[in-house]
Amino acid sequence: MTLLEVAANSAASAFAAEEGGAGRVELCASLDEGGVTPSHGTVVLAREGLTIPLFVLIRPRAGDFVYDDHEIEAMLDDIAHCRALGCDGVVVGALTPDGRVDRDACGRFLDEAQGMGLTFHRAFDLVDDQAEALETLIGMGFDRVLTSGGMPGAVAGAGRIARLVTQAAARISVMPGAGIAPENIAALRDVTGAREFHASAKRRLPSAMRRTPADALGMGAGETRTDVDTVRALVAALNGEGP
Repeated sequence: MTLLEVAANSAASAFAAEEGGAGRVELCASLDEGGVTPSHGTVVLAREGLTIPLFVLIRPRAGDFVYDDHEIEAMLDDIAHCRALGCDGVVVGALTPDGRVDRDACGRFLDEAQGMGLTFHRAFDLVDDQAEALETLIGMGFDRVLTSGGMPGAVAGAGRIARLVTQAAARISVMPGAGIAPENIAALRDVTGAREFHASAKRRLPSAMRRTPADALGMGAGETRTDVDTVRALVAALNGEGP
């Protein structure tokens, strides 16, 4: 069985993902920066409105994945918050300065999650040795890892993703992500052997502003939101129902 996870940057995007047929939502904010932890209110609204599994991105800032003690404490609090709200899982990741999985930080995340689902995010694409890192994540008890194969997009990284899927041997789910579209998802499925896929399926909406002066401040554009039709097309192509 195959599954599409949608990276949703708002509660509205999460609901659009479910309407389009996604099997799971990864809720985040600031997708243009790679995603950070969404607000309390956004998580509450999404949890109350979704019937499909809800995972929440735990990332305190954009940039690299080497975190200090204060950032780790904030991430632990966010994990506890998601657990208390009944979220199905969290999406986490932390690295050491030399490009290895930060076992200490990630071990604390796992302990705090207390039985929630655990995805290691695309920090994996910055590790020094992906084969070694995959074994580390398997040994720690992660459920899945999101990766583009260390490339800008999953299509370019398909060969490496396929090798990771083979190495994983069903001990962990290797989930391709980055640049996945209705036109390429079926081929990625066939080439990689992956069973879960991650896409944002987003589009820019027109501005709701009736007053539209010259936008010299860069704050007048419409929001970016998950598109129901794109999600439907992704699901159809993944299940062999596309044109």
